[in-house]
Amino acid sequence: MNFEFSEDQQLLRDEARKFLVQQCPIEEVHRVLNSEDEYSKPLWDAIIDLGWTATALPAELGGFGMGYLELCVLAEEIGRASAPIPFSSAVYLAGECLLVGGSEAQKSHWLPKLAKGDAIGTLALVDDAGAGSRAATVKNGKLSGCKIVVPDANLADYVVVAAKDGTGVSLFIAMLSESGVSRTPQSTIDPSRGYSKVEFVNVPVERLGQARHADEIVDAVYDRAAVLIAFEQLGGAQAALDMACKFSSERFAFGRPIASFQGIKHRLAEMYVSLELARSNCYHGAYALSTGAADLPVAAAAARVAAGRAFYECARENTQVHGGTGFSWQADCHLYYRRAKLLNLALGGERRWKDKLVHRLDKHRDANGGQTAAVIKG
Repeated sequence: MNFEFSEDQQLLRDEARKFLVQQCPIEEVHRVLNSEDEYSKPLWDAIIDLGWTATALPAELGGFGMGYLELCVLAEEIGRASAPIPFSSAVYLAGECLLVGGSEAQKSHWLPKLAKGDAIGTLALVDDAGAGSRAATVKNGKLSGCKIVVPDANLADYVVVAAKDGTGVSLFIAMLSESGVSRTPQSTIDPSRGYSKVEFVNVPVERLGQARHADEIVDAVYDRAAVLIAFEQLGGAQAALDMACKFSSERFAFGRPIASFQGIKHRLAEMYVSLELARSNCYHGAYALSTGAADLPVAAAAARVAAGRAFYECARENTQVHGGTGFSWQADCHLYYRRAKLLNLALGGERRWKDKLVHRLDKHRDANGGQTAAVIKG
């Protein structure tokens, strides 16, 4: 079985990389980080013009119908550039919620807007732990409550919200332009990606999917998003390794490049091993996602764990290889370290996905007479 990307997909990767080198140099990431901007609007507009948000959407819904493999390729390049854009919120989260649980009318209304860049969506799941009775609840078609760490909420036009609905939890679509909505930015380790607390007071909503089926929809969406975010982490890990290799080859000490010292060699080798283990799991995840394979839950969890670990280790060791300069604000190392830490918490932390992986492997084994799915562990 060949898990490599096709020639056309490799060409897409090359063109995406060239585009991001020109439109999203590291200086643009620094600019967003050091400004009040929550994203790079020029970059986002250019990506919309190229149709990246339409990549995997069906043609009848305004998309290109290319598939998830092409979306994985783009995700990896976005991660490599550490691009400050709301791509994951709009495409991986809100877009996939509509594809998985939306009615035909909801898909026909929102997904063409996503494809054209006319609307940005996001997903709000986490209730404010201190909100008490303000936990998100829907009564008589009106939403009240408080959600925290909502990605790109200040940019979004609509949000898919998990809220109590009678005896269970359902998903609802709420417009963020409604008068009963307030948004407060929240600080994170990576200010180049915006997060907010969102409060709702009697905001009219529309149900997404069947009543009290939020868990099933979110699990399916998270498995898809886990693979795509894993590719962003893979791209970031590769960029951090490349940066470390370049610096250690050019930085001389005692008349020799520091890359020739055993201690640096060991660090670079460990980074490479971690990265390649993650790549194996990511490619398996991409295959499972693109084919709708039954082992997607296992593949997604494995990719998420391996890629998250690889990105963190590569970003951390890249900083160490750079020595004292690696810890400075002017250096680029911290951009990847910030993004690695942020993405490790997206969709739930590493421990949560490890637990999911163990549970799913046990379930797969029981369903297959004791045979466990093959998983390459990082």
